[in-house]
Amino acid sequence: MADVLGWIAVGLAAVALVVAVLAWRTARSPRRRRGTPIPAELEAVRDEVEALRDDAAEALRHLAVVRYDAFGDMGGHLSWSMAVLDDEGNGMVLTSIHGRSDTRSYAKSITHWSCTQQLSPEETEAIGYARGRR
Repeated sequence: MADVLGWIAVGLAAVALVVAVLAWRTARSPRRRRGTPIPAELEAVRDEVEALRDDAAEALRHLAVVRYDAFGDMGGHLSWSMAVLDDEGNGMVLTSIHGRSDTRSYAKSITHWSCTQQLSPEETEAIGYARGRR
């Protein structure tokens, strides 16, 4: 009886191995053969994905904030500069400088990672962080 169960187990293992190999080969094989034309619907989806990629490149998605003390007699890092840029480095730097009696805000336009106006070290640092540089 034990010999029969052993042979049944070996047979089931062999069948399982064959099924696993077939499933693996099926999963690895491409769904579309080379030279087969792409359906029009798939071509439309491909065009839409390209349009979305172009839109994403123009999105303001590079963001960095640098907090600091603008004046030596004040603490708490209440002043800040924030860079908001797209993939090409176009966007803006917003700065808020907190003083004892007032707060001032500034906005500077950024084109291709640089600005025509003078940038503070903190604004330059924020642009660097947004670009991925430190």
